[in-house]
Amino acid sequence: MARRSAAEQTAFGPMVIAAVEQLEPADRRIVTDPLALQFLPPAMAFLVRACRWRWWHGQLVRATENKALGIWGGMLCRKRYADDQVRRALGDETGIDQLVVLGAGYDTRAYRLTDPQRVRAYEVDLPANIDTKRARVRAALGETPGHVRLVPVDFETNGLAESLAAKGFRLDRPAMFVWEAVTQYLTEDAVRHTLALLAKAAPGSRLAFTYIRQDFLDGTNTYGAEGAYRDFVERHRIWHFGLHPDQVGTLLDDYGWTEREQVGAAEYRQRYLEPARRDMPVSEIERFVTADKS
Repeated sequence: MARRSAAEQTAFGPMVIAAVEQLEPADRRIVTDPLALQFLPPAMAFLVRACRWRWWHGQLVRATENKALGIWGGMLCRKRYADDQVRRALGDETGIDQLVVLGAGYDTRAYRLTDPQRVRAYEVDLPANIDTKRARVRAALGETPGHVRLVPVDFETNGLAESLAAKGFRLDRPAMFVWEAVTQYLTEDAVRHTLALLAKAAPGSRLAFTYIRQDFLDGTNTYGAEGAYRDFVERHRIWHFGLHPDQVGTLLDDYGWTEREQVGAAEYRQRYLEPARRDMPVSEIERFVTADKS
């Protein structure tokens, strides 16, 4: 198998964190994902199981936090927020019966948050990630469920619309689009190409996406994430696109979407950490946005 690029390898980290979170008592758990461990490759699953020992769990958290203060808590809250948005969008009263996960990685939402009788899900990612995802789904579930379609696409080379249509996606029906932890890996052209496709989405569609703050990418404020800045921006140069919070509404408006909410560390603490009686830092470098299409 070909060696994975730095960008492709980053797909593992969030699911390792989600899987470790399942070791917490249910009333303190930020995100509940019973499939997270099953979808991970064996070596990663072993790493998660080792976290039953509190010493090893602490070591893993500290190693992650050394790269970016609050990244562990930020990823957990980010995943919970995305889950909440998907649940709301796929409620019976919305009329939305399509879920599109752009940059799906090893995410499990298509398998645990959708009604197979009513919703069709499309998982879009780089070809190498889709190949591994297919293998992990088969290992965990025996086969890919019939309502889930795996769609290999490189956002930089476009072809997203054609690839989705070939798998049965319908632009004339409302859809929920989740674009989590992807935009920073793309050029501005690729982000805009994707938004140009989403501009054609049917009225009633919803979008939830994350972005990295532009002042982090340009080095103005590293928000305690100096290690991440060195690795992702300077050394490997895999983070390219960012936004200032006040630019988001204008960008979405250019493509026919209306911004409804932006959340970050403060909202995550209030909504998720305090009710669960969890005290952990949350990174400020990334924000989540929800929008809808009228």
